[in-house]
Amino acid sequence: MGVVDLCSLTGASEATIRRDIATLDSKKKLRRVRGGAEAITPPQFVGLAGRPFIVNETIRIKEKQAIARKAVDLCADGDPIIINGGTTTFQMVHPLASRRLQVFTNSFPIAEHLLKNSKNTMMLSGGTIYREQNIILSPFDNDVTRNFYAKRMFMGAQGVGPLGLMEADPLLIQAEQKLIGQAEELIVLVDSSKFENRSSLVLCPLARITSVITDEKVSDKAASMLEAADVNLIIAQSRADQIEEEAAS
Repeated sequence: MGVVDLCSLTGASEATIRRDIATLDSKKKLRRVRGGAEAITPPQFVGLAGRPFIVNETIRIKEKQAIARKAVDLCADGDPIIINGGTTTFQMVHPLASRRLQVFTNSFPIAEHLLKNSKNTMMLSGGTIYREQNIILSPFDNDVTRNFYAKRMFMGAQGVGPLGLMEADPLLIQAEQKLIGQAEELIVLVDSSKFENRSSLVLCPLARITSVITDEKVSDKAASMLEAADVNLIIAQSRADQIEEEAAS
């Protein structure tokens, strides 16, 4: 794991993390590598590329909550929707608690939360559970995904650029492309930092996206890029910003 990821996970400074890595390396508890550390005996099971769910869950949480509320505002009771696994889409579970939709998801925590706390109809995809990302993926073409129609699909992304949505893992690309094919509209939930991120794999072009929901820190350059691709841009304000704006008016 990289030093930046460890800082995000623990809240410690970069200097502290580097010092602790050096200490644990000297005690043969882990192996120091360029930019971070790795286990002395790595697990045999190979996971997906990208940061674990538990790390991403705490990053930019207020922005993710605001984006998720805007996403649920697009839904009407009875709608069939797909919610792809991710920490921003996971925040949809809270405003969805009082709704009644038909929800298909490949996210174990999304399904579990909505089953316990809502009356939405739930359908889970089949496949292997990737514990670190809390996502269920199937490599097979003839899984249950092909039998679900969705009015809208809600998903996040590793990055957003002129070529489209980007992800870091080929298996994610394969599974998400199947889901995208089952939805009329594609709604992308990304905080503004994702417009600066790049990855080696393109999931789909900007032209396939119906709307992007992001926070108010989105740059003019990113907004112009979406406008040129005829993608609807929706700005989500945090609760604090909304209260201030309402008070001012």
